[in-house]
Amino acid sequence: MKAFLGMGLLGSNFVKAMINRGEQVQVWNRTTSKALELEKFGAKAFSDVKDAVKGASLVHLTLKDDASVDEVLEAASEGFAPGVIILDHTTTSKEGAIRRTREWREKGFIYQHAPVFMGPVNALEGTGFILLSGDQDIIGQLEPVLSKMTGKLLHYGPEVGKAAAIKLVGNAFLVCLTIGLRDTLALTKALGIATDDLMSLLESWNPGTQVQARLKRMTVGDDTKPSWELAMARKDTQLFLEAAQQGGTDLAIIPAIAALMDQWIAKGYGNHDWTVVGKEFA
Repeated sequence: MKAFLGMGLLGSNFVKAMINRGEQVQVWNRTTSKALELEKFGAKAFSDVKDAVKGASLVHLTLKDDASVDEVLEAASEGFAPGVIILDHTTTSKEGAIRRTREWREKGFIYQHAPVFMGPVNALEGTGFILLSGDQDIIGQLEPVLSKMTGKLLHYGPEVGKAAAIKLVGNAFLVCLTIGLRDTLALTKALGIATDDLMSLLESWNPGTQVQARLKRMTVGDDTKPSWELAMARKDTQLFLEAAQQGGTDLAIIPAIAALMDQWIAKGYGNHDWTVVGKEFA
């Protein structure tokens, strides 16, 4: 028997997939109606979280943040069976994952953080990625269970909390990518370009293929041999700003990028490759 706490879009689809595999699942959500909705698929819903975990050997969580995980686990613990394993798929802080691993071990339970790069469709289809780090014996024990939930398990070694940190880094990239696309759309509108033309450009010239090479150049490349000088990149950035202003459009992150470039140019790096702005973190 499994328990699943948190019936948002991700959690509810995880549960549906489990039921489709023939597993018995007890569910809980702070808004009880969301848990009851899963009963028509074969889950058993509870309004009290401590009842939802009774008899379960595995307790899965997809909640909001560190505070909600701590609160829900504390309330649920009254119903924990001896030796229960907690599998937390919530995106949390690195420190929170480390602390919970230690505290629940001291209470006699296993807490394993297993954050995901998965959307609701991935959860239902068993695709996407689950990230793991920590006690390798525990992870080895859990691999058969987790492998059914995802397309691939990503292992990051024995350091507790590293998976949480990697998840945050990945989400930071997604946030930057999306807001970068927002500015690109804004500039597209300001310049009178149709969105279809932007889509056509990106289909033919796919900048996504450059990510790994660009990151490598930022961290270990020789910025004294530029493919695009920082000063020239800054010149183009000014053109973005001016076009947006003339088109009556606000940009979200380009102004901050221009300011960062100005700082590095002031330090004498104008004729270096523009990726020099990331060298301080290499």
